[in-house]
Amino acid sequence: MQYFSENTSANPLRATTILCVRKGNDVVIAGDGQVSLGPIIVKKSAKKIRRLKGNNTLAGFAGGAADGLTLLARLEEKRERFIGDLLQACVELSRDWRTDKYLRRLEAMLIVADAHHMLVLTGNGDVLEPEYGVAAIGSGGNYALSAARALLANTSLNAEDIAKQSLAIAAEICVYTNNCVEIEKLTY
Repeated sequence: MQYFSENTSANPLRATTILCVRKGNDVVIAGDGQVSLGPIIVKKSAKKIRRLKGNNTLAGFAGGAADGLTLLARLEEKRERFIGDLLQACVELSRDWRTDKYLRRLEAMLIVADAHHMLVLTGNGDVLEPEYGVAAIGSGGNYALSAARALLANTSLNAEDIAKQSLAIAAEICVYTNNCVEIEKLTY
């Protein structure tokens, strides 16, 4: 399921493709590097995936870079406040994001994952825990999500290879997604 943000007038964020895959003891977040400004490709190798402090949590954002980075910084603050409890930190961030006059203008979405949780955060106050061990956001999210679910169910590929192949498929279909893929992996 593709997730939409209230801030984008019910249109998917035309920014990127971020995919999270959990398989076995691995969780992977992968994202393409394309930065688009309307119909123009501004950059092809932007970094939209981060390891959060402590290196035990991964995050990726789709949408405005400054907005995504602002939200990740706020998430770090919440994680410190709730002593590494990712779920509680995300719930608190989403509450603030929806109610704070400044934050609610931010146009981005997040996927965050650790050993226990995979969560999608939206500007609507949603903290969604997707089924099937896969989540995707951004303009190519539906394509990557579909490919990843098919590969999870029908191959013996590991999480990293599923993410790579799924983003390659999304890049073939979505004009806002490219083949310059960045991957971060946690093994627990």
